[in-house]
Amino acid sequence: MVGVDGSPLSREALRWAARLSAVTGGPLEAVTVWEFPALLGRDGLVPPPLDGFEPEGRAAAVLDECLAAALSPGTAVRRRLPAGRPGPALVAVAAGATALVVGSRGRSAPPGAPLGTVALHCVDHAPCTVIVVRE
Repeated sequence: MVGVDGSPLSREALRWAARLSAVTGGPLEAVTVWEFPALLGRDGLVPPPLDGFEPEGRAAAVLDECLAAALSPGTAVRRRLPAGRPGPALVAVAAGATALVVGSRGRSAPPGAPLGTVALHCVDHAPCTVIVVRE
């Protein structure tokens, strides 16, 4: 299983996971997590009224772009698009996986940080081996 957010390191993690899958014969699953922003309203958290904003569709497009750019045509891969916060969602879908591969830093990691928050969360909480792909 590999977490993909569209960043250069997540594309490299995807390539790494594909090589691991080829060597072990295990399945390759690529996961892009999406989240719908909410606003705090009078009745609690409510989605904002944003015409044409589809975070799941955008996540699917990012995943498809990364798969096309990073993998050879015909590579067998299962796509997954869970909703939620990225770290906890990746940990949840990693249940039963042999390994979870993530880039060391995604799109929002502070410059110079050795690990981003998602990678750190996965290392601390995943129920399987976590492979962190670094620059």
